[in-house]
Amino acid sequence: MSAVLATCFLAAGGQISFAQSNARNKPAAEKTDTKKPATTREARNARGKPAAETTAKPGKPALVASFGDWGAYVASAGKAKTCYALAEPKERLPSGLKRDKAYVFVSTRTGEGVSNELSVIMGFDVKGDSTPRGEIGPTGFDMVAQKDKLWVRNAAEEGHMLDAMRKGQRLQVKATSLRGTATTDNYSLAGLSQALDRVRKECQ
Repeated sequence: MSAVLATCFLAAGGQISFAQSNARNKPAAEKTDTKKPATTREARNARGKPAAETTAKPGKPALVASFGDWGAYVASAGKAKTCYALAEPKERLPSGLKRDKAYVFVSTRTGEGVSNELSVIMGFDVKGDSTPRGEIGPTGFDMVAQKDKLWVRNAAEEGHMLDAMRKGQRLQVKATSLRGTATTDNYSLAGLSQALDRVRKECQ
């Protein structure tokens, strides 16, 4: 994780926003009304996630530990806690493409009964009729996009993807931009397993 990154994270039933103290803010349209596609949200509700979104807003997150290329963060709001493991890509292709910062993170929100939810911030809006992919070695998983956010398309496969990430060395996130540009973000998975263990400990 870059030492200059100051990440402020808000996760509330599928709403996600990032602000960086040393970078320009994203357009307002990207910071409001960002919800998971209904198909993904309904799949999660079917396995126990409360349908109603929480109104509690976690406070500013704190980095509690770093493991390899991953950081473990915690934010609290009353009795509810949000914990997540987060990393930035080590390589972005095409290299000359202008875009905002990207992140992959795995979050647990005690107030909602959500654990190990995998999400990706691409840093640009993804083409709506495309199928983004998360690939770990020969194993790949389809993802679903809403503006610049990605989630695992089939919620039942989320655990399998995380298991593959724990065992793997590199995650490739492939997506097509609104302009039709094919992109690939390469993430190191070094330290992910330890970061997830710390997240589980902090938000158990």
